[in-house]
Amino acid sequence: MLALVFLAVIAAAVLVVPLLILKIAFKVVFGLVFLPFQIVGLALRIVFGVVGVLFRVLFSGLGLLFGILAFVLFVVLLPLLPLALIGFVVWLIVRETRPRQSLRIA
Repeated sequence: MLALVFLAVIAAAVLVVPLLILKIAFKVVFGLVFLPFQIVGLALRIVFGVVGVLFRVLFSGLGLLFGILAFVLFVVLLPLLPLALIGFVVWLIVRETRPRQSLRIA
């Protein structure tokens, strides 16, 4: 009975070992075939990462700058809003009281 088990193990090894060698050979061959693409992918990932970081810093700074500018304009122009409304109302009144000139075709 023990000899039968050993025979089964040897038969399995005879079948499995070549398949394992074939698997390793395929991994090596395909690894070498796709290696240039992996190197190009790594280089592109590094380049786009650096460009992405630069754009992130640039646009974060621009966003912060425009945010501060909008806040300052809001703080400066908010107190002038009543004067602007009064000026708009005066302009509407003056515009309505002025005589209209008709369009003349020459």
